Amino acid sequence: MTLVKSCPTADAGCLGCQSHFQQLRPNITEVLASKHFLHDAPDFDISLVTDCRHQHFTILHRLEETIQGNHIFRALHNHQHIVYAVDKRHRLIFLRAFDNMKAYERFLDDKKKLVEMIEAA
Repeated sequence: MTLVKSCPTADAGCLGCQSHFQQLRPNITEVLASKHFLHDAPDFDISLVTDCRHQHFTILHRLEETIQGNHIFRALHNHQHIVYAVDKRHRLIFLRAFDNMKAYERFLDDKKKLVEMIEAA
């Protein structure tokens, strides 16, 4: 997969690039998608996130939390919550996609499972 490029509109103030993601972005070494993510959103174009095309999202690069050095982010695209992480090895990993906010919140509450998914990628 293609690596995350530097944000082409960073100087102009890209709406999607939150400061935390902007700091991590230049160090990302690879982009992965978990089997769960591929099952949840088989037709989702991950380049929309990696290329920072904020016009497709209501929310992009929102930092949810940091768990054991892994930064968990969310994007909201057509009422679908896309959950991804930048791990300690500087990999961008797409974890899950949820249509239901409650399921998304339950997923975030299970810290142990989140860390296991990141480490298994």
